[in-house]
Amino acid sequence: MKEFILIKNGEIVLKGLNKGRFEDALIKNARRRLEPLGRFTFRKAQSTIYVIPPEGEVDLDEAVARLQTVFGIARLCRARVVEKDFEDIKAKAVEYLAKRLRAARTFKVEAKRSDKSFPMNSPQICRELGGVLLSHFPHLRVDVENPEVTVMVEIREFAAFIHVDQLPGAGGIPVGTGGKGALLLSGGIDSPVAGYMMAKRGLELIAVHFASPPYTSDRARHKVELLARKLTPYCGRIPLFVVPFTQIQEAIRDQCPEDFFTLVMRRCMMRIAEAIALKEGCGGLITGESLGQVASQTLMALACTDQVTRLPILRPAIGLDKEEIVQIARKIDTFDTSILPYEDCCTVFTPRHPKTKPKVADLETIEGRMPGLAEMLDQAAREAELVIFRQSDPVEE
Repeated sequence: MKEFILIKNGEIVLKGLNKGRFEDALIKNARRRLEPLGRFTFRKAQSTIYVIPPEGEVDLDEAVARLQTVFGIARLCRARVVEKDFEDIKAKAVEYLAKRLRAARTFKVEAKRSDKSFPMNSPQICRELGGVLLSHFPHLRVDVENPEVTVMVEIREFAAFIHVDQLPGAGGIPVGTGGKGALLLSGGIDSPVAGYMMAKRGLELIAVHFASPPYTSDRARHKVELLARKLTPYCGRIPLFVVPFTQIQEAIRDQCPEDFFTLVMRRCMMRIAEAIALKEGCGGLITGESLGQVASQTLMALACTDQVTRLPILRPAIGLDKEEIVQIARKIDTFDTSILPYEDCCTVFTPRHPKTKPKVADLETIEGRMPGLAEMLDQAAREAELVIFRQSDPVEE
């Protein structure tokens, strides 16, 4: 039995003359995602991409599951390939759909005839095939409004296809079509979600993490590395830059008024992340900040953070509440890792009464009184350790 996987494009169909570039990027990402399963080939026509499995035994269920994490896909399904002959369509439909239809009570048939040379039009295909299926599965009844099973017949240029149960894809647009961004990956719940959300809008990601041993542990670093691995099915390859931040945090602790500590720390992180981002060809920074969630995420505090970088700061979770962020974290399987009780540097030396309405001038005055700060930031950016995570890497809890 010959089966293809049919990919239905979503937002890509709106790209006009640029549609081909987006489709090619989707195919490239899909091929890379399926590579461990074998050499799949791809064919595109009329807003559909046909995924053709290699000869021999192939786990198509696993292939479909992998493709469901590829951005740019609206819907997908396994489909039986048949001849463009109604007798063959009838015989293969009964055989291919038997298990699914025996378990259902209601169904309907839909048809799409892209090849207008086919002698039957879409209503005729639906009517005739529906009668055939009712004769073989007499327990069924037709329900055109809310069927349990929708049988789809597509008459395409080079073959006909029969399928049911289209599955949802990841949506969005293909990774790599929207540029490149640097994600500040803390180890909490919010930042992996922010990375996922921006990859869904086509951004290729690098990640920047700040480590402060001995205040943060090896387990805290492992947690962040695990989060990076868990993002790769959606985001593809992720280079992670681990920045040594202990000396800078100690200097801030010793020389900065306590209520300004978090804000000065965030500004230092942004400067370092920008230096790494520019070196890696990124066009923006990405954070998991949500307006008003903590003291450093008030509107005035965010403005003070933004002031130190020339790159745009993308905050896709800015209008989400915590429960909405948690729902996405559960969906992408980062939540349980994010709540592991290992400290990150954002929780080190937390002030008792952080400033919620800071002024840029006050922060600049404080930073101006910290000798050697610029040199420490430059050194930290240069000494960041690079670890690369790929889609094929095993995820070890």
